[in-house]
Amino acid sequence: MKFVPIFLFTMFCAFAQLSFAQSATNSAPDANPGRPTVSTPATLTPVGYLQFENGTLFAEHSTEFSRRFGTSQVMKLTVLSRLELFLQSEPLAISNFEVKRAIHEGEVFAGAQGILFYGAQSRPTVSVSYIRRVHVSAAPELDIGTFQQSGLILLSEDVHGFHVDTNAVVAEQTQGAIRRAQFGQTFSISHPLGHFTISAEIWHFSQPLLHGNAVGNLWAVSYSVRKNLVVDAGFDHGLTKTSTRWETFVGFTYLLPHRLWMNRH
Repeated sequence: MKFVPIFLFTMFCAFAQLSFAQSATNSAPDANPGRPTVSTPATLTPVGYLQFENGTLFAEHSTEFSRRFGTSQVMKLTVLSRLELFLQSEPLAISNFEVKRAIHEGEVFAGAQGILFYGAQSRPTVSVSYIRRVHVSAAPELDIGTFQQSGLILLSEDVHGFHVDTNAVVAEQTQGAIRRAQFGQTFSISHPLGHFTISAEIWHFSQPLLHGNAVGNLWAVSYSVRKNLVVDAGFDHGLTKTSTRWETFVGFTYLLPHRLWMNRH
């Protein structure tokens, strides 16, 4: 579990920075959470600010486990107005299958997301993203499975007080020498209510190695403690036989209030 110390260290740094920089949060830009939905927003985080998205997820009744608990961490940094880099990891994954328990570190992915078109009036923001696995784990996977590499087309738009995120995904799944293409679609809609935001989502991923389809319905609520700190919680219910039956999750998104480099004039 070599990624657990890294996870704990980054969480400590985030909260240390949080307590140290209370006065700086008034001038910090807004966080742009990618969690807790499966859909990823097409918009990017503020340029030059490091964003953490941390959480825990508990799942029951899937094809590879009876129960599973995992911690997740995503670090994002937008280096140009149209380019964001990110690193996604699962420092800890504890699973049960019948009476057998396994403890592993999860997989690690690195990726980049770029904006093709900025949204304006009735036109959505359109982005593309590429993700590649950089560390393989023996931990059992959720119904979506894991992939060697994936590409996404992402759209985000605000319509009549509602925010919409939708993704189209194509991924490469591997099993030994076998390689199969996986296709996915997600559609998320959210609506703010004061400091709260309610989100609902429907998603689908093919399961080429199982010859099935995973479909789920997600509901979540998030709360803006400050404009650079958002906490969230929710659940997801699988709708097919090969989908994970239930998933519950809690987490937070925190944008460090200090820019990593100065603006160039």
